[in-house]
Amino acid sequence: MSFPLNPAQREAVRTIDAPLLVLAGAGSGKTRVIAAKIAHLAASGIDPGEIAAITFTNKAAREMRERVTAAAKGGAADAGEATISTFHALGLAIMRREAKALGIKPGFSILDPSDLEPIVAELVATADRGRARAAQWRISQWKNALVPPSRALAEATDDDARAAARAYARYADTLAAYQAVDFDDLIIRPLALFERDAEAAARWSTRFAHVLVDEYQDTNPAQYALFRHLVGTRARFTAVGDDDQAIYGWRGATLDNLARLTDDYPATRVVKLEQNYRSSVRILRSANALIAHNRKLHEKRLWSDLGNGDTIRVTSCADDEAEAETVAAAISARRFEERGRYGDFAVLYRGNHQSRAMEAALRAASIPYVVSGGQSYFDRAEIRDIVAYLRLVANDDDDPAFVRAVTTPKRGIGEATLAKLGDVARQAKASLFAAVFEPAFAAVAQARAREELERFCALVNGIRHRAVKEPAGRLLTELVRGIGYDDYLVATFEREDAKARAKSVQDFVDWLARKGESDGKSLLELTQMIALVTLLEGRDGEAADAVHLSTLHAAKGLEFPHVTMIGVEEGILPHREAIDKGDVDEERRLMYVGVTRAQRTLHVTFCRVRKRAGARIDAAPSRFLAELSQEDLRYSGAPLPADEAAREKAQGIERLRALKALVARR
Repeated sequence: MSFPLNPAQREAVRTIDAPLLVLAGAGSGKTRVIAAKIAHLAASGIDPGEIAAITFTNKAAREMRERVTAAAKGGAADAGEATISTFHALGLAIMRREAKALGIKPGFSILDPSDLEPIVAELVATADRGRARAAQWRISQWKNALVPPSRALAEATDDDARAAARAYARYADTLAAYQAVDFDDLIIRPLALFERDAEAAARWSTRFAHVLVDEYQDTNPAQYALFRHLVGTRARFTAVGDDDQAIYGWRGATLDNLARLTDDYPATRVVKLEQNYRSSVRILRSANALIAHNRKLHEKRLWSDLGNGDTIRVTSCADDEAEAETVAAAISARRFEERGRYGDFAVLYRGNHQSRAMEAALRAASIPYVVSGGQSYFDRAEIRDIVAYLRLVANDDDDPAFVRAVTTPKRGIGEATLAKLGDVARQAKASLFAAVFEPAFAAVAQARAREELERFCALVNGIRHRAVKEPAGRLLTELVRGIGYDDYLVATFEREDAKARAKSVQDFVDWLARKGESDGKSLLELTQMIALVTLLEGRDGEAADAVHLSTLHAAKGLEFPHVTMIGVEEGILPHREAIDKGDVDEERRLMYVGVTRAQRTLHVTFCRVRKRAGARIDAAPSRFLAELSQEDLRYSGAPLPADEAAREKAQGIERLRALKALVARR
């Protein structure tokens, strides 16, 4: 191995003959351990092709691949053949291989939430987007919890739930008509196959000699069921997780999976990783004190030999505007003192709405920043236009893709023509694409519109026939040129906007060409990969030298030298809904995640008054502040007269001015 391991890490790596649960505290080197274990398994004689490591994001999978390469460097075993992917990418691989048994074409479409919304709206019989999205969310939750439609309907307690359950009962058939699946189906459909097809179940339960799962505490019931199928009766696995960082209960993850693991596999050994390589002693002391208030499945206590570090600053601010200005001034001062990078700083918060005042203050101070969770690259209209063509090339049963592609750019195909085409498709029980060639459509459509549709279909078929053999980049370039997309942009948008959109499309073409070449994938294979990248987290990108603004959920897995947590107030963190339910454990874990993102300094702020809907509402500091290690906190900004907002801002500006004057005298 190319790096040293501490005793607990070494035990986790070398335990290969029994099921293993690794409780990996924040910053304890879990990725290093997983990578080292993959290399160790390969060096121990296990075929690397029979090793699977499952992550939750593409980014985590990429990092894991890089770590495995580093861990195996210089060794005799080549661990590079190990399967390292997300749960959903693995589910996609299973579905591709088992397409025939699943009764679906290999080029099936993966519909994203925006494609699904109108489908669910029609099933629920509503024009209310909020109601449709709520039903969509319920269906996803039911699927991930392995709740069948009949049970969902039986347990529905209000009209909206009953409408969603009835839509759920017809939902699968609707997607089947499009030869399409949703994101959840990438787990659910393989599970259903394994339940009814013993041969398929046996193929995949013996496919891997060892299965490793990262962020195990984030698994939902469906993912746990898939995991159990994959490990089979041999039960050679390594589950790596941290119950103290379980913050995704709202999307179906359950800590029950941690408890079930040792029940379902009594021989499971437990190894705790408690040495933290990220944070100072003061930060970890507060993290430990905070999380000690939660019920525990497994006790552990983080420790570090990185020194005491700075005290944790807790600042009381007059209101959210004063809070943002105080934080911006503190960031400017710290960066100036250390000659550091803006990229060393992160501002974390419970909800996206909290970023608005912070963004305004950073802009006013000329501080560059990036916001996590903003619009995905793949949410841009121009990218979605091109992706619609790719989906249709891969799967001509994909009606949502057909409608978007055939109307962008405009071809003289209006709503009346599409309505006639839809009627023919329903009567013939065919896709819109196939209905173009139905005699019944020729009888009702205008000749010019029908000819335009046939030319469109010929273009799609032409690309499809070449897609298996020719480079993806070349075909995509021809497609964009063939549909006249650049001309459409120029004719539709202002000059600069059109230019920016054209560059975005070209960047996408170039990126996909590189992916096709580096991964050896055809355009058809890349189309499904695009759907996974879109739904998981977007494209790779260079880290900018800018302050990182992020929700606490999105910050999990990240670390920064300097972290500020804003809005640490009752009703925000913990959230008022959790307070009303009398269950703040997950909110406390969210606070814990925020605290443990900090390497060197931690600054926590709260407001005495917060603006909401134009009104000023009294605010109170979060109960979690009292649960931190009080000996390591330094409070400032105690209650003062009403003009304190201006005073706090002035103090920050004065501090920065004094620092600049000091440097000027040197």
